[in-house]
Amino acid sequence: MSVNLSYRLQILSERIKYRLRSLRFYTKDILIGDIYRIGEYTYGRPKVIAFTRDTKLIIGKFCSIAANVKIVLGADHRMDWVSTYPFPALGKIWPEAEGVQGHPASKGDVVIGNDVWIAEGAVILSGVKIGDGAVIGSQAVVSKDVPPYAVVSGNPAKLIKKRFDDETIEQLLKIQWWDWPVEKIKEHMHLICSQKIDAFLTTAD
Repeated sequence: MSVNLSYRLQILSERIKYRLRSLRFYTKDILIGDIYRIGEYTYGRPKVIAFTRDTKLIIGKFCSIAANVKIVLGADHRMDWVSTYPFPALGKIWPEAEGVQGHPASKGDVVIGNDVWIAEGAVILSGVKIGDGAVIGSQAVVSKDVPPYAVVSGNPAKLIKKRFDDETIEQLLKIQWWDWPVEKIKEHMHLICSQKIDAFLTTAD
């Protein structure tokens, strides 16, 4: 095989790989399995840590998940046992612990609402529920539920502010624009992508 042909084949291979990666832009096309339920148009490649299939990851529509986000479904060590060491998970080394239930531990499913932005490097722990429209700050460690349209940050994550006042939040949760038909979303795009909250609420109601 000539050097020129080999080079061309290499370039072609890279182009094919790029196109395949491009096709898998949305999270629902990346996280596939019975423990996942991912909404339309949500994008990002979170690292999901799940050693059992007892807990699930549920993410709504139109979520933005940045790089290096981790979601822990079930990897907790048992602090209420005599030892935190994962003997049952190492059954081949410790056959005496095979069949012991309850390790690794989990606090339950992770449920992420719609239109949620999770910034780079955030960690979402098991059992957490994140409300619609919430923002998770970069490097935040989320161990407790996050209300709708709340902005949280830090380790552990704490409430920084609400994106809007309570009345506006209530109206947005009632409208649920993310469940609209695509054509209706397109019609309102000039308001969705603007600071004209009152105008959006008026036309969308």
